[in-house]
Amino acid sequence: MATWSNLNLQDSASPMMEQLIFFHDHTLMILTMITILVSYLMLSLFFNKYINRYLLENQMIEVIWTILPAITLVFIALPSLRLLYLLDEISNPLITLKSIGHQWYWSYEYSDFKKLEFDSYMIPTNELEMNGFRLLDVDNHVVLPFNSQIRVLVTATDVIHSWTVPALGVKIDATPGRLNQTSFFMNRSGLFYGQCSEICGSNHSFMPIVIESVPTNIFINWITKMSEI
Repeated sequence: MATWSNLNLQDSASPMMEQLIFFHDHTLMILTMITILVSYLMLSLFFNKYINRYLLENQMIEVIWTILPAITLVFIALPSLRLLYLLDEISNPLITLKSIGHQWYWSYEYSDFKKLEFDSYMIPTNELEMNGFRLLDVDNHVVLPFNSQIRVLVTATDVIHSWTVPALGVKIDATPGRLNQTSFFMNRSGLFYGQCSEICGSNHSFMPIVIESVPTNIFINWITKMSEI
């Protein structure tokens, strides 16, 4: 979970988020090198008293500053395209979760199980326990097993929302009348927090998401208990 002193991305909880962080660091390194090079050239031009009279309309230097950016873009584009294809890949999901955005709460349906659906509201500050997180905790967590491929179907009933969990590298729009899908694979247990990332009205900031990642046997016990209610 992001804290007040955390300036970096959240710690990853899925292989996809790990790859996104690697790509972020890779691109940032290239941008840093370009910034240093351009800054050095600008400063050297500002303080240089000498002028190269052959520099104007120099074909060689024009070829260089055309080819170098093209090569740089290739080094950024190839990992980016690889990530885009990996994000769209959905292979044999074990569980399907349907998330429906409302103003201003989320409702969930476990499509693989009968009559297993519930609403998830943010816990008001005056009802929050001492160890709770303000504006992030909800009354009903989404419980899912880790080390399993999870498919999420996302839609909305009123306006556009966005179902986002940064630690899993998931951000998908919830659009009325449309069913979007994505998938993720959690590789560790824990509580992962998210929020709606689309400005959806006056209470946009008060519809958080909490995913509880648990071992498979605990998930089965939870499913059995919820099905009996």
